[in-house]
Amino acid sequence: MTHLLVLVVAIVTALGSGYAVLSSGPGYAPWQDRASTLLRQLGFGGPLDAFENWLYSRHAPPDTSPDANGLLGAFDHSAPNGPRASYRHLPALPGTADGLGWHPVVRTPGTSPAIYAALLQPDRFHRSVVAGAALIRTDTARAHLVQGTKEPAGSHGSGKIPAAELPNVLAAFNSGFKMSADPGGFFLNGVTVHDLLDGKASAVIDDRGRMTVGQWGRDVAMSPHVVAVRQNLALIVDNGQPVPGLDHNVDLRWGSARNQLQYTWRSGLGATAHGDLIYVAGDQLNLAALGAALTQAGAVTAMELDIHSGLQFFSAWVDASGGPSPQRLLSTMTGPADRYVRPDTRDFFYFTTAGGVGH
Repeated sequence: MTHLLVLVVAIVTALGSGYAVLSSGPGYAPWQDRASTLLRQLGFGGPLDAFENWLYSRHAPPDTSPDANGLLGAFDHSAPNGPRASYRHLPALPGTADGLGWHPVVRTPGTSPAIYAALLQPDRFHRSVVAGAALIRTDTARAHLVQGTKEPAGSHGSGKIPAAELPNVLAAFNSGFKMSADPGGFFLNGVTVHDLLDGKASAVIDDRGRMTVGQWGRDVAMSPHVVAVRQNLALIVDNGQPVPGLDHNVDLRWGSARNQLQYTWRSGLGATAHGDLIYVAGDQLNLAALGAALTQAGAVTAMELDIHSGLQFFSAWVDASGGPSPQRLLSTMTGPADRYVRPDTRDFFYFTTAGGVGH
């Protein structure tokens, strides 16, 4: 409780001029992100980590049947495993909530889906936990990385999808930890914003717009064809299996001590054996459950992205009466559906149709 009292005092302090300055900065950010940023700037990073470990690991989720009704939101309107879900490289889905399979996400009527969504039950000890998964076909999509208005630190990005790309956007989703958490490096369009580190999990985009996920220095490395690299901690899935030690983190490869035990919002990004991309996010996930979810969805290599409420966000552009519009992967995700159409403080990824204008 001492840590809680310290944090309460710090938060009250933050409501003064410091928080006002932080809140007035350019770009969208959930209040949790702004508050934690200020607390760390005030020197309360250690107590904040301890408080989060206490808060999010105190109560395990129940071992009961999940309530997944409406969780996929707009994607529930398409029939799982129906004729439009016949993409032959869709992974099988063991442990799928309520028997749901892959739902095709149709951007434009009459076209083949480039994205498929599904629900998973990755925690065999806590069956109430449900995660959302999205598969992006890399043969029909181009990947992009955007700097936020404030992250990575030292950057001055637009924080939004370029207006010229909007007619071609398929999806957009959050990136990884802040650079102040030492997750690794950041490289974009010939500029090294933060040094790339060997051994770190890395999302790499080449000059064809193809993205892959691997360990820097082993699976992926710098070349004239590399356009963007976003690193975040160490791989959590390798060779098609969760990496041993996700439930212990003895060498702090996956953040601060006991971070891996928190039952909280988490997100991750992986690549399938065919080379397609898998995004996973959900609430009440510890690190082991996130690794299991990515494996269930077909990832053979995968990395953790950002964690905690409000920092996970995935929008897919779905056919609507007025044309394609962004819809949340999970109805419980926090933030406006068009979050990345407007400036955002954090870096993020987005995908366009293969016929888009490119980087």
